[in-house]
Amino acid sequence: MVSAVETLCWGGDHVMFIDQRKLPHRVEYVRCRDAAEVADAIRSMVVRGAPAIGCAAAYGIALEALKGTRDFGAAFAALRASRPTAVNLYW
Repeated sequence: MVSAVETLCWGGDHVMFIDQRKLPHRVEYVRCRDAAEVADAIRSMVVRGAPAIGCAAAYGIALEALKGTRDFGAAFAALRASRPTAVNLYW
C-alpha cells in the first residue's frame, strides 16, 4: 500500500511545501512563514505548476493576514514577481 504524501501542510503560523526539486529521490519540505518566503519558494521552483503556484500565493497572503498586515501591496508585488508567466498569480 502506498502512503499519501502531503504536498502542502498548513501549520497555523507557517505553511510547508514539498520541495519539488528533490523529487523523485527524496521527499523534503520547505517551511514558509510569510509572503516573501512563499515568493522565494515559487521563484526557486520549490513549488511548480499553475494550480500549486496559485494555492501557494493564497497561503502567502493568508500568512500576512495572520501577522496583522494591513497593507498587502508589497506581498502582492513579491508574489506576482516570483513567476511572471504564472497567470494564476494575477487573478
